[in-house]
Amino acid sequence: MVPMFGIPLLDLGWLVASLLVAGAITGILAGVFGVGGGALAVPVLYELFRMVGVPEEVRMPLCVGTSLAIIIPTSIRSFNAHRAKGAVDMSILRVWAVPVIVGVIMGSYVARYAPADLFKAVFVGVAGISAIRLLFGKDTWRFGLDMPSKPIMVIYGWIIGVLSALMGIGGGQLSNLFMTFYNRPIHQAVATSSGLGILISIPGAIGYIYAGWPRAAEYPDVAALQFPLALGYVSLLGMVAFVPTSAWTAPLGVRLAHALSKRKLEVAFGIFLLIVCARFAVSLLS
Repeated sequence: MVPMFGIPLLDLGWLVASLLVAGAITGILAGVFGVGGGALAVPVLYELFRMVGVPEEVRMPLCVGTSLAIIIPTSIRSFNAHRAKGAVDMSILRVWAVPVIVGVIMGSYVARYAPADLFKAVFVGVAGISAIRLLFGKDTWRFGLDMPSKPIMVIYGWIIGVLSALMGIGGGQLSNLFMTFYNRPIHQAVATSSGLGILISIPGAIGYIYAGWPRAAEYPDVAALQFPLALGYVSLLGMVAFVPTSAWTAPLGVRLAHALSKRKLEVAFGIFLLIVCARFAVSLLS
């Protein structure tokens, strides 16, 4: 089969088809869980980029950067849908806006020099803690009955930004965990978290383009890292295939989220995160 952009046409066709299906599923999960879809996009992209020969040393940051770019339209649609239902706490987003963006910029800079295992370790740690909290946590597990003071909120926002940039997520996992520990209902946590995806994904994607640009030059024979298939650590092919279906299905996920009970939503989110955590734990140990 004649190759296109250095990838056999049959492989390229399977890659695009897989990305379209994964994008549709990601959009639904983004709406249901308010996570931007990165928690699914990163492991899916990891397997797909492995199939087309992206080296292990740059595969994980390419997945993370592409995930952040994919999250941009998905998060915008998910946030607008949640805000239309009046479920978003804008006061929290206003406090977090600057520290989250600063954290994302710092995390993107670290990505330029970090080993691949760092990305996996962060993913496993955060996903594992979130899953345990959602599946086994009790209402008595609280840091407080109301949100903390502004200085503490700023620190939390910075941490969310750094870790999200290293995981390729929209911050939903982290902010959901944080808000439920401070007595906020899961539906409000999900809705508010959808707004973080916008604050994280845009500067994060730009940062990964910058971080990956010199690395792509070190792998001239890897077509998936070269223009027009990629810009730095952002796969343009991944974006083009993922974005249309994920943006289209995100509002469907929002409607599903508001139809589920609090406990069903927590259990579904917890199981999902546990699966993702297990996948990367195996990869990290192998």
